[in-house]
Amino acid sequence: MPAHLTTRPEYSLLIDRYDTWMFDCDGVLWHGDRLIEGAVEVLEILRKRGKRILFVTNNASKSRKSYKSKFDLLGVQASVEEIYGSAYASAVYISSVMKLPKDKKVYVIGMAGIEEELREEGVSFIGGTDPADCTLEPFSLSSFSLDPDVQAVLCGLDLSVNYTKLSKAFQYLTRNPGCQFLVTNEDSTFPSADGLLPGAGAISAPLRYALEKDPISIGKPAKTMLDCIQAKVKFDPERTIMIGDRLNTDILFGQAGGLATLLVLTGITSKQDITGPNASPIVPDYVTQSIGDLRVVDGQ
Repeated sequence: MPAHLTTRPEYSLLIDRYDTWMFDCDGVLWHGDRLIEGAVEVLEILRKRGKRILFVTNNASKSRKSYKSKFDLLGVQASVEEIYGSAYASAVYISSVMKLPKDKKVYVIGMAGIEEELREEGVSFIGGTDPADCTLEPFSLSSFSLDPDVQAVLCGLDLSVNYTKLSKAFQYLTRNPGCQFLVTNEDSTFPSADGLLPGAGAISAPLRYALEKDPISIGKPAKTMLDCIQAKVKFDPERTIMIGDRLNTDILFGQAGGLATLLVLTGITSKQDITGPNASPIVPDYVTQSIGDLRVVDGQ
């Protein structure tokens, strides 16, 4: 059973125990463009106590630089180097793990954030926000010209997803030998300011069904994301804690990396999911109602 934190001594002990704090963002620090009460104060408390803070998000709609603008807008202190998104991790995976040759390309189902990170890594791409692909016109295979240089399809959250993008991706994955099927993450939903919406996993689902094949997933809970962080930041897993709102991504990610885990109930997961008759087999180390609860250590 997880430890349900409620008292000042319990929160103080938690803070003393861990040096590196990894935060999911949506559902933990904010909902859409609305901050969760106390989140900024808790981050300030941790920084004053010398803790290293990292932000680990599956949100692939923004690049790290663009995501930094959201932190600034909401008044949350953060540097680009502290932000690790699945778009960034995907670009690093393609350039450094796949080692995609410079003359090869990626077909993108996704938004500007993915394109920005691919560009930063020197990866060529097509699709994405290209107006020719962002169309509701019927897709015609007879007028489609297959680009033989496409060696990977990368699928993330795409608010302009359509039949043309899915059809082109399907053609590359079935007709270009060795073309890799990659997804930034497999989140089924994501929490907006006004409720849940379909996530990146729902965008890639039609391709998985059509191909009868699972993609390589790069974001949480895949260890690829942690490998990306460890390549840039040195930390002791035994002195590191992952804070998230989703059991099957945030908490599983922490557990897979040998990190402690803290579940907050301000996002996807409810108390019933961890205590009810059909409770998840994924059990966090700690549970608290909200990240703002940690303010109690400073008497707030």
